[in-house]
Amino acid sequence: MGCASSIHISDRVVYHSGKESEDSHSPQQTNTTQHQGNPASGLPIKPLSCKTTLTEVQFGPMKLFKDPLQVLLVFAKEDSQSNGFCWACEKANFRCCMARTPESALECFSEKHHDLVIIDHRHSRHFDAEALCLCCGNGWMLTCVLFLRPDREEASVMPLINAGFNRRYVENANMMACYNELLQLEHGEVRAQFKLRAGNAIFTALEQSQEAIEITSEDQVIQYVNPAYESIMGYQQGELIGKEIIEVPKSEKNKPDLLETINSCIRKGKEWQGIYYAKKKNGDSIQQNVKITPVIGQGGKIRHYVSINRPLNDNNKVRTVVIIFYIQSSKHKDRRKGSLDVRSTTSRGSDGSSQRRHSSMARIHSMTIEAPITKVINIINAAQESSPMPVAEALDRVLEILRTTELYSPQLGTKDEDPHTNDLVGGLMTDGLRRLSGNEYIFATKQPHHIPSHLTTPLSLNDIPPRIAQTMENEDSWDFDIFNLEAATMKRPLTYLGLKIFSRFGVCEFLSCPEATLRSWLQVIEANYHSSNSYHNSTHAADVLHATAYFLCKERVKQSLDPIDEVAALIAATVHDVDHPGRTNSFLCNAGSELAILYNDTAVLESHHAALAFQITTRDDKCNIFKNMERNEYRTLRQAIIDMVLATEMTKHFEHVNKFVNSINKPLAALEENGESVKSVLTSPENRILVKRMLIKCADISNPCRPQELCIEWAGRISEEYFAQTDEEKRQGLPVVMPVFDRNTCSIPKSQISFIDYFITDMFDAWDAFADLPNLMQHLDNNFKYWKGLDERKLHSLRPPPE
Repeated sequence: MGCASSIHISDRVVYHSGKESEDSHSPQQTNTTQHQGNPASGLPIKPLSCKTTLTEVQFGPMKLFKDPLQVLLVFAKEDSQSNGFCWACEKANFRCCMARTPESALECFSEKHHDLVIIDHRHSRHFDAEALCLCCGNGWMLTCVLFLRPDREEASVMPLINAGFNRRYVENANMMACYNELLQLEHGEVRAQFKLRAGNAIFTALEQSQEAIEITSEDQVIQYVNPAYESIMGYQQGELIGKEIIEVPKSEKNKPDLLETINSCIRKGKEWQGIYYAKKKNGDSIQQNVKITPVIGQGGKIRHYVSINRPLNDNNKVRTVVIIFYIQSSKHKDRRKGSLDVRSTTSRGSDGSSQRRHSSMARIHSMTIEAPITKVINIINAAQESSPMPVAEALDRVLEILRTTELYSPQLGTKDEDPHTNDLVGGLMTDGLRRLSGNEYIFATKQPHHIPSHLTTPLSLNDIPPRIAQTMENEDSWDFDIFNLEAATMKRPLTYLGLKIFSRFGVCEFLSCPEATLRSWLQVIEANYHSSNSYHNSTHAADVLHATAYFLCKERVKQSLDPIDEVAALIAATVHDVDHPGRTNSFLCNAGSELAILYNDTAVLESHHAALAFQITTRDDKCNIFKNMERNEYRTLRQAIIDMVLATEMTKHFEHVNKFVNSINKPLAALEENGESVKSVLTSPENRILVKRMLIKCADISNPCRPQELCIEWAGRISEEYFAQTDEEKRQGLPVVMPVFDRNTCSIPKSQISFIDYFITDMFDAWDAFADLPNLMQHLDNNFKYWKGLDERKLHSLRPPPE
């Protein structure tokens, strides 16, 4: 079927579509519709009859109804081409008019204002097509098509664009080619122009609105303010447009961390509501009840922020609507997925508002022993009594959130949003779904392994084989390759790396234990890691030990921790996954394992790792590295080790990260900004605990921050372990904890993207702000882009196929 070659001119881009086909010179149809009117006179012809069915067009939340398309054909002579388009209009149920002269075309257009004008330029001596197009358009949105002879197809399109033409159509009288061209125009240019006219109506409403409106780009540049904004805030339009929002003064009455709180909420695609002070041009501050809602554009990217501000000192008579950009600039912002949680935090509608406010019997007004959260709730309750209704409703919503048990765990949206994220998070942050059947999977607690006989050969740092010693030469570098050491030691890297790192930190001297005891301890701990696990084996433990040692050398970390903290961190990293079965906590709880029963389905594996580590260590003097310690010092060290191992449990992930940010990062930033000493923040006992927890957490899941080849290898190993768990869950008839980790269908790039988005980015942003780790953040950026690239190519594998 012949479809003429055309150029589609839109948004300053020229698209070539279609090409002349073999039947483009088909014979003229003999049954062409006869049009009324005198062609010689140049008067418009009578419109073709068509159905008056309205077309429904969706434009955002608006539902538009469009009349049948009106087409103006401007042809100096009647021929097969003009007849082809007349037939195409009739077939498409478009209203069509024909004009023979520029004068009659303008007269007809001024009466009908057609959606589409098609001008024949094959016989340019009859009229000037560019001038006619300019007269019809007159600055208004219009779709114009220009006809050319085939021999003029290569002419420059710039004069056509400047004249207002949207498409260039090379002569082709085939009727279906004409029909297809009209359909493309109707669904493309014409419908887009129709929506833009609706957009003009919206802007007219903004101009006439009594509410203050401001629009900025995602780059914080103000693009528009309406007259009401000028009146309320005291600024003139010219003073704001083109300026960054940070150039507009902020009120000093806002709390120092308020903008950070807003940013951390809305940059993730969530809505924020609260009290905010805006500063007018004359310097006065206005207290406002603010609700900021992100507006998501194409591809899930945030394009604008809509903020509704109600000045509290005007009794809500004035309502200010602001479309504004508040996000802080971040060097890692491009990694963000941006739509993990779009759950609204707005107050609900007015229905039942008073009931909710006065049904406060459920509020906790007094308790014999008040917890901090109870005190917070009581303060909010007291504030509600004298607050305007919008504030009281917002505080009701706050109370609902505060009464939940998972205060630090973000809430995912629907399961359809991102199954990889939902499955991954669900598998790591829950204790499973108990089965109702009695066929329980037995995973019993086993007796610890003794040191295999082939490992009892005396070994010290001086006895390490040269080949192994060579692989550990750069163990103090972040780019150290643990897999080379794994191969050189025949899957026993923990003992060798442990000997070197513990020696570097003087662990034997601190514990007053011989090197032989430390060697025996490392050997027996490594023997209790399962080499059959693809991921949770002694290589992973050695990798976490290496990362822990690297972090301990950072200046800010050294300022925070004492020698006993450093020793606790190294030991915790060594034992943190000992006797890991290669299955998640959820699996063990669902299976009714003996470990899950022993630890009441709570932090099952982490509790087991810590308990077994001390059981192994203290049962035999030959490997008891603690036997020469003073009792109180041992108890302090033991408690620190247990706390760090338990911190690797993922259900408390967000609690640990949030506490670290709010108790350490923010106070440090404030002190440094004012030039004050940070020692008090770094060395307080509570903050030392938070630093140690954050350190081991980052060391434990630092794979996405490793060099790319190491990152890819770790991703393959953890995926294989999850695949094996899914296989076993299906065999045992257990609930499948992470259905996306089916080895036949899983997309490893998607799982890595979800893991980085949900767990890694925020945590390492916070850790980098504390410890200064630019090389890790660069690796993280590179790895995220690598996984993104594979995902965009619809690849499910670790690596792209060979070229």
